[in-house]
Amino acid sequence: MYPKAADEGAQPLATGIPFSGGGGYYQAGGAMAAAFAVQAQAPVAAWSTGLCNCFDDCHNCCVTCVCPCITFGQTAEIIDRGSTSCGTSGALYALVMLLTGCQCVYSCFYRAKMRAQYGLQVSPCSDCCVHCCCQCCALCQEYRELKKRGFDMSIGWHANMERQGRAAAAVPPHMHPGMTR
Repeated sequence: MYPKAADEGAQPLATGIPFSGGGGYYQAGGAMAAAFAVQAQAPVAAWSTGLCNCFDDCHNCCVTCVCPCITFGQTAEIIDRGSTSCGTSGALYALVMLLTGCQCVYSCFYRAKMRAQYGLQVSPCSDCCVHCCCQCCALCQEYRELKKRGFDMSIGWHANMERQGRAAAAVPPHMHPGMTR
């Protein structure tokens, strides 16, 4: 009833059901599971600039040192792919900073999200450690990384998508003039 494990070209079942003859079991997953495991591991890429290369973009470095909520808002809008605006993210960052002083905990989650989206390595240490010890440097590095990936940080997610020729919003279907109710 079940194919034998020794059959050539037979795919092992992913159920672990015993097969008739030989008294063995199919291994759960088999070759297919191995193929999916390889696909699930994203390649790890290096950051395009170092953590302490803040002066590669002097304007952003100055803005981040004076008002980090602006840089955070700009990067968060791109990382969230437009689901939150620059103003909303920046205001939340400022609120967390004023109320608790632990804005690094909030911003480290965005660094982790960005690393996952772009397959970036954990460098030079964990995301929370980078943001707690070098908050401004981390924000500047994330800003530069997105900028080097082709985003114009000053115009936001939706304008970047329009600029790249991919409409972010769904276009309603065209109605023929003869169709009326």
